[in-house]
Amino acid sequence: MQFHQPTDIDEAVSLLSKNQGATCLAGGATLVAMMNARLVEPETLVSLKGIAELSAIERLADGSVRIGAMCRHRDTAQCTILTDGQLLLSAAAACIANPVVRNMGTIGGSIAFADPAADYPPALVAVGAVIEISGPEGTREVNAHEFFVDWYTTVLTPGELIVAVRVPAMPIGSVGVYHKLARVSGDFGIASVAVVLSMLGEICQCIRIAIGGCGPTPVSLPEVESALTGQSIEDDSLHAAGKHLANACDPVDDVRASAEYRRVVVQRMVVRAVNEARSRCGNTE
Repeated sequence: MQFHQPTDIDEAVSLLSKNQGATCLAGGATLVAMMNARLVEPETLVSLKGIAELSAIERLADGSVRIGAMCRHRDTAQCTILTDGQLLLSAAAACIANPVVRNMGTIGGSIAFADPAADYPPALVAVGAVIEISGPEGTREVNAHEFFVDWYTTVLTPGELIVAVRVPAMPIGSVGVYHKLARVSGDFGIASVAVVLSMLGEICQCIRIAIGGCGPTPVSLPEVESALTGQSIEDDSLHAAGKHLANACDPVDDVRASAEYRRVVVQRMVVRAVNEARSRCGNTE
């Protein structure tokens, strides 16, 4: 096996492009474990550890926050420049596995692996994040809801790597809530719900809801969000939203739970997550 440690993004892209079957090594939380279990045997590893710019977190002039692909889960969980609804991403990162994994794994590595039960995907969709990608054809940006395309599959093509995740500015006073149901603390979720909510008095100004762990990719329904926006959130409309989202899910039976159980529980999780967000939401009048 060949091992390379480039010092800039262009060099990394060149190595990935020239070596067929080359694999990026980010934090190694997933890849190293799979290699130890002989589940994967990459011919070439391209370590991203030496690329300093991939580990930066910065607030941009428009209020968005740019998180480098090599930022550890711990960095995202403890990030002090995320504000308002952006904090949903910190809440999701804090739910990942255990301290050892959070100190090792990276946001770029996690979303590139695209495990449907992972914590980042629904959170990224709910905050409307943009994934910055660099490859042999140049750079491009992909919205989070388009980045995940199937089980463990993303839009990344050979030679491409994730450079950063950009979280847009959120309305002042908006809140982010992340609920995860798991068998034990630190396990992958049976189901998860990510919510961003902005209220003006009792009126919902903006709401984003995304479901994780209940299909190959995160589930969100713009029509459900539109139905809740511009009015007070009543119990009936909220339960209807949960039902519509559950019906849109495509869960499977696995060792954690049955598909039927996931559909039932996710309805209740939506109601609880939105109610928590509503109780925490500041009045922006």
